[in-house]
Amino acid sequence: MTDRTAVVLFTRDLRVHDHPALAAACSAFDRVVPLYVLDPALQKLSPNRTRFLHQSLTDLREALRKRGGDLVIRRGDPVAETVKLARKVGAEGIGLSADVSRYAHRRERRLRAECDRHRMFLRLFPGLTVVEPGALRPGGGDHYRVFSPYFRAWQGVRWRDELAAPKRVRLPDGVDPGRLPDPPKGDSPDAAVGGEAVARRRLTAWLPTLDRYDDIHDDMAGDETSRLSPYLRFGCLSPLAVASRAGDRDGPFVRQLCWRDFYHQVVSGFPDLSTVAYRRGAREDWRDDAHAFGAWAEGRTGMPIVDAGMRQLRAEGWMHNRARLITAGYLTKHLGLDWRPGLEVFFHWLLDGDRVNNSGNWQWVAGTGNDTRPYRGFNPVRQAERYDPDGAYVRRWVPELASVAGKAVHQPWRLPDEVRRTLDYPPPLEVPGTDPVWLR
Repeated sequence: MTDRTAVVLFTRDLRVHDHPALAAACSAFDRVVPLYVLDPALQKLSPNRTRFLHQSLTDLREALRKRGGDLVIRRGDPVAETVKLARKVGAEGIGLSADVSRYAHRRERRLRAECDRHRMFLRLFPGLTVVEPGALRPGGGDHYRVFSPYFRAWQGVRWRDELAAPKRVRLPDGVDPGRLPDPPKGDSPDAAVGGEAVARRRLTAWLPTLDRYDDIHDDMAGDETSRLSPYLRFGCLSPLAVASRAGDRDGPFVRQLCWRDFYHQVVSGFPDLSTVAYRRGAREDWRDDAHAFGAWAEGRTGMPIVDAGMRQLRAEGWMHNRARLITAGYLTKHLGLDWRPGLEVFFHWLLDGDRVNNSGNWQWVAGTGNDTRPYRGFNPVRQAERYDPDGAYVRRWVPELASVAGKAVHQPWRLPDEVRRTLDYPPPLEVPGTDPVWLR
């Protein structure tokens, strides 16, 4: 009897635990070809994410080899390479995780057409979100536009069962696994290391702090957030597994995972979220100020809490969530600059740079997205004094101000002239036609 074979195409799901496509293939077929295609069209990934991706692929290959298989690496068009390999090994079909982006939908349509032409099946599986994007729909619409009703519906859904990693993966004979390039150098010297093994250790180490999450997640200097977002972005962790281990569906941490699902279902209904204002009638009268934008991107605005966040971003490829709100709000609501170039700066540096969530969050802050209070602002001084009360976060990332004690570090323009002159730190950016109260 001939062995039955299937190909599993990995995309943003670089793990062996709770991987529905891999688990189903290993259960139903004698031979399974785990495949990742290095797509030239996606080689525009930032150096940080390219490095993280290659580290994650190396870790995935090791996990598969421990189970008797391997990660097969190919380069080129993912549809052509996947179908070519599937035909070579005599596969009956191809499985992969469903995704919501335009790119993913184009890939799916092309794969389906090629599979039909070669009489193979194509099956899509869940796995990139806790609840599938199309599973919840409001009356009279294709997706939820406001988070709160979505969260209530999301809480009531029965989640699928978490799946164990396959005990054994058997490749067909004679398959060349291909070579995975060494991880390239990233832009951020202190960036986290990619891979499922690191991710699972980080999750296990962080979970004991979960009962304090509501108290600690906004403590900017304490830095006790989970830092799991890069691993969720590349699928080194299953979001369902994280939510299941976190437990309480009403808890603030699980609520953050629901926000991630929320934006996936938004993009499923509004695929232009990264380039087009979501809210009808949203402002488009953005200022054009290259100097101010450059100062913001480099962390030289003269607003310490903003500069601290932007410098953390460059050093670590990551930024504290509260700092993301502050820096994005400063760019859009204070400087009056377009959110889209800001989105691209974040997208370049962030390990967790994700078109879905990054775009949704930027539009929320800019008042063009899903926020029900689009005109809300974030006073950076007030935010700094509340979430970095003694200035430790600012002094960590803005060493020019290390000598300024206490919360005075948040408003260096108020220091005596003789002290200010000793600091190699710029005055706050001036915006024509504005008189921010925090600068008085």
